[in-house]
Amino acid sequence: MVDFENDIKKCVAVLQQGGVILYPTDTVWGLGCDALNAAAVEKVFEIKQRPKEKSMIVLLADAKDILPYVAAPHPDIIAIVEAFEQPTTVIYDNALEFPENVIAADGSLAIRVTTDAFCKALIKRYRRPIVSTSANLSGMPTPATFSMVDAQIVAGVDYVVQHRQDDNTIKSPSRLIKINDEGAAQVLRG
Repeated sequence: MVDFENDIKKCVAVLQQGGVILYPTDTVWGLGCDALNAAAVEKVFEIKQRPKEKSMIVLLADAKDILPYVAAPHPDIIAIVEAFEQPTTVIYDNALEFPENVIAADGSLAIRVTTDAFCKALIKRYRRPIVSTSANLSGMPTPATFSMVDAQIVAGVDYVVQHRQDDNTIKSPSRLIKINDEGAAQVLRG
């Protein structure tokens, strides 16, 4: 097993201080911060030079962790999310607890329950949801590997995770879906 304990400790310290990390996710390289800290989220928007109207994805470690953050999720949401066979971000209506700059204008929130060992360990250790947005300047290509991350992004963060920097496996962004009242998924991005 790869030892990423040092990265986890450093990430937690940075997140606790409202900082931004550059880290590998179950999909692409991402920028992350404490998703419940509006000032930290603002830093992510600044680093990406991203319009404020675009909302962020939030990563959680376990499907049960969705429940405190969404008003009236589908009754079978935990089973639905646990059955996903690929990284899938779900848009939920009526987000709870998050600052305005994380939630979309319509009150919805995009959440992905990660299966990545590093991300899962980080979120469990930190005990709070973290933002996950692609580590690119707004409008530029999404970096699938660390070597594709723009130097301006690297310079703008408070900590760069060492884990998987040499991994050149190309992964796609997550599937994006919305679940209707019957529990059926409407695919918004394949």
